[in-house]
Amino acid sequence: MRTLVINGVGREVDVEDDTPLLWILRDDLQMTGTKFGCGAGLCGACTVHVDGQAVRSCQTLVGDLAGTEKIETIEGVAGKAAEAVKTAWAEIEVAQCGYCQSGQIMSAAALLAATPKPTDEDITAAMDGNVCRCATYQRIRTAVHRAAEIMEG
Repeated sequence: MRTLVINGVGREVDVEDDTPLLWILRDDLQMTGTKFGCGAGLCGACTVHVDGQAVRSCQTLVGDLAGTEKIETIEGVAGKAAEAVKTAWAEIEVAQCGYCQSGQIMSAAALLAATPKPTDEDITAAMDGNVCRCATYQRIRTAVHRAAEIMEG
């Protein structure tokens, strides 16, 4: 048995060390906002924050989480950057089918928390590996820039 702090709440989980965080979130804790996409860390649909860093939860094993202070999912992501991203996403109408959007938002929020005024190159690097089958990439880039403006003003 171990305790993981997820969205500010200590959660007791009884799983093997090689269990991916994604399965704990979705299957054990019924937190289905984090999506299963490819299972290989290539699509970004399962992105969450571990101590402020965007990580692929399908490739993050619970045994590797020892010593982490907080895990944030789309259900609980908060802070200036996250709120700006959510606002910008709605203003720009980024989502089309929406399946990838929780991972996109988590990656964008982590970028803006670390780099409040990102360049196009910063955005490309941070969002690399977040796949959108609807190809809303230009709206995503526009929304990240808009979120930066919201944070500034």
